[in-house]
Amino acid sequence: MHAIRLHDFGPAGNLSYEEVPDPVPGPGQLRIAVAAAGVHLIDTTIRSGAQAGAFPLPELPAIPGREVAGVVDALGPDVDEGWLGRRVVAHLGPASAGYAELAVREADAVHPIPDGLADDAAVAMIGTGRTTVGILDDAKLTADDVVLVTAAAGGIGSLLVQAARHAGATVVGVAGGEAKTALVRRLGADVAVDYTAPEWPKLVREALGERAVTVVLDGVGGELGRGAFDLAGMGGRVLVFGWSSGSPLEFGVFDLYREGLTVGVAIGPRLLRVPGALRALETRSLAMAAEGWLEPVVDRFPLAEAAWAHAALESRATTGKVVLIP
Repeated sequence: MHAIRLHDFGPAGNLSYEEVPDPVPGPGQLRIAVAAAGVHLIDTTIRSGAQAGAFPLPELPAIPGREVAGVVDALGPDVDEGWLGRRVVAHLGPASAGYAELAVREADAVHPIPDGLADDAAVAMIGTGRTTVGILDDAKLTADDVVLVTAAAGGIGSLLVQAARHAGATVVGVAGGEAKTALVRRLGADVAVDYTAPEWPKLVREALGERAVTVVLDGVGGELGRGAFDLAGMGGRVLVFGWSSGSPLEFGVFDLYREGLTVGVAIGPRLLRVPGALRALETRSLAMAAEGWLEPVVDRFPLAEAAWAHAALESRATTGKVVLIP
């Protein structure tokens, strides 16, 4: 099979398209003929050689990638033959090897893809989607809320904009560039602001008039996250689910006291300690997409051009979920 391999940590150009032996499923495992493989920002961090939270650096050479969808083409011992030929999607967990034409996973960790849901959409929902559902569980959005989403044209952000719209909330989407803000408007945001514009928070305040932001959903951190934080009104809530900028959101106790704000960490490591919690989120996420309640935005690249996909993701040139197509 063909796969993307990393021989040395470093820039995106270190990813190479190679021919490697086909993986063989072991006891309890099945093999997936991959039709779509997800790319996550964590993949780029690991590729660079930097520590990515709880994810350990792999032994090299390695095949990156943690999300795949496709058709089951081989079974290991003790696996129900009913899986053969089925369309499935799986999150590979701490393991890698998703950027490939074939991938192996334990049978009890895969999900059948709901009828009508495309492979690339299923890949978007198995990881990015499950995170989004976890964030929404914590956010508990209502029609009374004014919700500000940072990186609103990204994989998670684009889903959060849709969900906030479905909740009846007033939605403010912050994204970089005219094309991305146009996408955010199409997704249903009431206000879409380009964060590359000078004094973008002022534009948000002018658009909202007398209304204040009641919920900030931030996965960016850094200066952008702080700008969003400062827009939260009295009694507002700030939910942090990452810091793609490389710098966590910084604030002090006085910041919270002054406006009566609450800050929480959405979907954090606590879920890893609850048996079955992540799988339950995956199941709900796939169902939401199959029912049309959430529609993932997908940016597709050929598998052979994974290095280009990584570079585009790191330079913020992509929208939605980045997916590789073998």
